[in-house]
Amino acid sequence: MVRSSVCVPYFALHIILLASMTKAENGDLVDQICKKTPFYDICNSTLHSNPLNPKSDLKGVALIMVNNILANATDTLSYIERLIKQSPGHGLEKALAFCAESYIPIVKYTLPQAVDAINQGRFGFASYCISDAVKEVSTCESRFSGSTQSPLADRNGFVQKLVDVASAIIKLLLKG
Repeated sequence: MVRSSVCVPYFALHIILLASMTKAENGDLVDQICKKTPFYDICNSTLHSNPLNPKSDLKGVALIMVNNILANATDTLSYIERLIKQSPGHGLEKALAFCAESYIPIVKYTLPQAVDAINQGRFGFASYCISDAVKEVSTCESRFSGSTQSPLADRNGFVQKLVDVASAIIKLLLKG
């Protein structure tokens, strides 16, 4: 069987061109959206670190961000549970238990409801869910005021920044 040497390179070139065009279009969309958020770098790195999810429209970008918040909140809840088991002091253990009680509904209900709401085009409810999640994270962090330093400050701060980015994207969806 004789193969044409022209067909294979053309086909490969065509695939490469399509992939680069799609990447450039997605990159432009991501860049445009992230410039409208309070944390451009976090937005940009979060969206670009998730190559399998579609970034072809604002709704897809919002879903990526909310799912990323969910992943970070789930990881933080696991971290809290590990800290509780290792906690030497009653005061720290009590504050961590409070934070676990704050994160459980975020992970099990609030953020999954936000994802469902975005999928259904109910962006106002998604915004409400996101706002509720950040209130719970803030309440958790406030438990460590005073002499007890928060072992969750970096994690809570990052989740709050992700929420701020997602909120900005959802506001863009609300504007239509």
